[in-house]
Parts: sequence; structure tokens; C-alpha cells
Amino acid sequence: MRPARAPSALRRSRAAGPHDGPVWLFDLDNTLHDASRSIFRLIDQRMSQAVATTLGVDRAQADALRRRYWTRYGATAIGMARHHGVDIHRFLALSHDFEVAPLVHGETGLARRLRRLPGRKILLTNAPAHYARQVLSTLGILHEFDGLWGIEEMNLQGRHRPKPSRALMHQILARLRVPAHRVILIEDTLANLKSAHQAGMRTVYVYHPGTPFSTQRRGRDLYVGRRVNALGPLLTWARDGRIPGSPGRA
Repeated sequence: MRPARAPSALRRSRAAGPHDGPVWLFDLDNTLHDASRSIFRLIDQRMSQAVATTLGVDRAQADALRRRYWTRYGATAIGMARHHGVDIHRFLALSHDFEVAPLVHGETGLARRLRRLPGRKILLTNAPAHYARQVLSTLGILHEFDGLWGIEEMNLQGRHRPKPSRALMHQILARLRVPAHRVILIEDTLANLKSAHQAGMRTVYVYHPGTPFSTQRRGRDLYVGRRVNALGPLLTWARDGRIPGSPGRA
């Protein structure tokens, strides 16, 4: 897995080493911005339309396939590639072909808080990189990230393995070259946090009621190091270098 990087847009990372500060892995949708407010609905529509157009099926069949592949693989595009031989890059371009900026809703002061957060900040998202860059740019935080890893880069031994793949988490650690306990995954999806914890990372659960399956859970799972309802308080608390949560079992 190679970090997808736009040199003109993202800062150049310094060489990683075992004594560096923390590495913050941020999810995108429903973590850095409120995707459930409008974007998710549009993406669902475009995904189903892309499935229907690509496979020549009706909308009901497309909806069923979209949900099945998202549940099984963490991304509809992975199922389309594995079961139908669809080019993942073309499918992602087709399903995310819309104007992002008017639909993005983020927290006030997010750029300032991220800027004051010590350590490296990397975006880790199952969304396509071009969409992720547009969202970060709209939020005014693109320059705050040292790297951006989209679903296109989550390719291990010739197969796409997005979150929550445990193999992906171990590959991330190998690429970062830092001890697992120095890495913090900040996410709204519990399955992704669980695999990160199993790889030895620390975890922060950003609870969002619009995230699939989030309302089915009660309390806090053992693999959740810290639970928050918004990023702002967490970033303010962590800016002095304290790393939230407990490391996993790597």
C-alpha cells in the first residue's frame, strides 16, 4: 500500500522512526465531517446508479448488491471488482461524480485544532482519494495532513483490502515504521476500530448516529479506547501530547 500523495496539496512527511511522536489516522466520513447530513444519501444514489448502469440490472437489484458488497467488503467497489471484473477506478469515478463542496458540513475551528495537534496526521478512508481531497479542501484542512490513503491504495498482494481488514492494519504499521501503540485510529465505524485494536493501535470512537449499525450498540467495547461525540473536545484535550485510549494486543 502506497500513500496517495499530491505534493502540491499535502505536506511532505518526515522520515518515520521508532522515537517519533504519535501518528493520527483519521477516517473521513462522519468523522471529519457530517456525511450523513447530505453526502451519504447522494453517494448511495450514485452507487446504485453506477451498479445498475455497469451491470445492466434494475434499481432494486442494484440496491441489493450495493448493500451486500458494502456489508461484506467494507466497500461496494470491492464487490464489483471481485465478482464482476469491474475496474475499481472507473467505478469510483462514476459513483462519486458530483459537486462535493455544497454538501460538506464540518465542525467550527477544525483546521485550527488540527494544526495544534502534535505528531503526523494521515487520512485513512475507504472513499476514493479524489473525493477525499475535495472534502478536505472544502473543510480547509487539506494542508494539515501529511498523507492521504484512499481505497485505491489499499491493495495487498494484488487484492483490494479496505478497512476493517486486519492485514491492512498491519501493512499500515509496516509502512509507518512506528510502534503500534504510537498510532491512534479515529473512526466512526466500530468494526474498523476493532481490527486496529487487534493490531495494537490505540482507538478513538467518534459516535455518529448516522453511521450504519451505530445505534445497535450500547456502552463501550473493550477495543474502544475513548468515545467522543465530536472531534473538537478530543483535539483540544490531546494537543498537549497525551495519547488517548489504551493500546491493543499486537
